[in-house]
Parts: sequence; structure tokens; C-alpha cells
Amino acid sequence: MNDPIVDEVRRIRDAHAAMFNYDLDAIFQDIKEQEKKSGLKFVSYPPRRTEPNQPPQPTGAAISVSGPSTVAEAAPAAEL
Repeated sequence: MNDPIVDEVRRIRDAHAAMFNYDLDAIFQDIKEQEKKSGLKFVSYPPRRTEPNQPPQPTGAAISVSGPSTVAEAAPAAEL
């Protein structure tokens, strides 16, 4: 699917990146300089604090597995 707006943005982005030999640091510095020259106020928030990964919490009753069992023993079928 071709979207002319997306194609144009990609073409402009590629041309801008090519001006800096696709060097991300140089591209970033250029964008920051353009922001300063624009006179507009840009908002920058501090990075979000990341919480350490928590172990998964149990979601229901555990089924005891002690020795060989069948599916019927572990989870009896509901009666209709």
C-alpha cells in the first residue's frame, strides 16, 4: 500500500540523513540546532523511572502435582 504522505516523509528523512552520512549523532545535533534557531519552546521531560521487574503473581489456585495423575484427576469436568 503506497501512501503519498508517508512516501514524502520517508524521502525527506532519507535526504536529511544522507546529508550527515547517516550518522545519528550528527543528525541529532542538527535537529537540536534547528530547534534553537526556530525560537519555539520545546518541552523536555525527565526520563521515567523504571520499576524493577516484579515476579509474576499467582492468579488462581495451584494444582498439586504429586505423582502420576491424569487430566481427569487434575481438573474434573463440570457436570451439566
